[in-house]
Amino acid sequence: MSLVKCKNRGCNKMFDPDQNNEESCCFHTMGPIFHEGMKGWGCCSKRVIEFNDFLNIPGCTTGKHSTIEVAEEKKESTPTTLAGVPTRSENIVVNENINKNTEFFSFQHSDVNKEKESKNKIKEEDLNDIKDAKIGVGTKCKRKGCNAVFNGEESREEECHFHPGDPIFHEGSKGYTCCSRKVLEFDEFLKIKGCKLGKHRFTEPQVVQQKEEKIDIKHDWYQTQTHIIVSLFAKKADKENTVISFTQNSFTASIKFQDGRSTVYEANLFDCIDEENSRYSILGTKIELSLKKKSGISWPTLNPSANVTSFTTFGVSGTTGTIGSKEMVYNNDIPLNSLSR
Repeated sequence: MSLVKCKNRGCNKMFDPDQNNEESCCFHTMGPIFHEGMKGWGCCSKRVIEFNDFLNIPGCTTGKHSTIEVAEEKKESTPTTLAGVPTRSENIVVNENINKNTEFFSFQHSDVNKEKESKNKIKEEDLNDIKDAKIGVGTKCKRKGCNAVFNGEESREEECHFHPGDPIFHEGSKGYTCCSRKVLEFDEFLKIKGCKLGKHRFTEPQVVQQKEEKIDIKHDWYQTQTHIIVSLFAKKADKENTVISFTQNSFTASIKFQDGRSTVYEANLFDCIDEENSRYSILGTKIELSLKKKSGISWPTLNPSANVTSFTTFGVSGTTGTIGSKEMVYNNDIPLNSLSR
């Protein structure tokens, strides 16, 4: 006998009516819940953020498969009124157009960051099964909005109507970012026909590791009496994946760039630093390190060197008067504080 599709919530599997028993189906008894970005089912406690993860939440009840469409639960909404807050019936004129524009703006604005993040994302229409992919019979199409299953090699050539965009739920309205149709009921949302035409995709895309390109970066430095300031000129460094570490006599910068390149900058230091009180910040065009000196002496170089010929001095304090009236600045925690004439 031919397979038919189960209509239970969260199942949607193909089954043989002759082999349907009380343990064949794992489904949800209550409808979906979407609240503040979280998605789940009313009958169980698990909540997820991504829509695909929501569709993969296993059912919490076992029973027979069913071909009967589950009726959508109708919620009785009871309006709540805050004390001292007027309602519409109290001669308040509401401009419906303004409300609609405001909702549209807030929706668009909330998606700006997502749009930026997905610029480098591979488009769904560019993902396809490889020719020699092994696909089991009954495997569901992975494209959004398509419920087709793999029934043999002919399924590879069938047309697929799918949504390349993401699901969106806004104030009870449900739809996809790639097309304008919006519905209220979840079951109707699942039936929205795909707006893009292509071939089915029954396998997950293969992740290709990008080969990292090693690059060299320039640096500069200066010092104050208490700190060494180092600038590593690393434009568009990835803040999330760049790691800076300090030791008493060195620092290491493992830098990842937004375009996939990387570099490691290591430096041994002329004198000791206080690694606990050393800091760094990743800016748009450079990485700036603030290394706390353990002693107040002047560093002639950033790195240890046997060819030191001169030291940088800090000068003297005071702004007026003769040289003799100014106070010499010297370090009192090292053996050599000043030279006698």
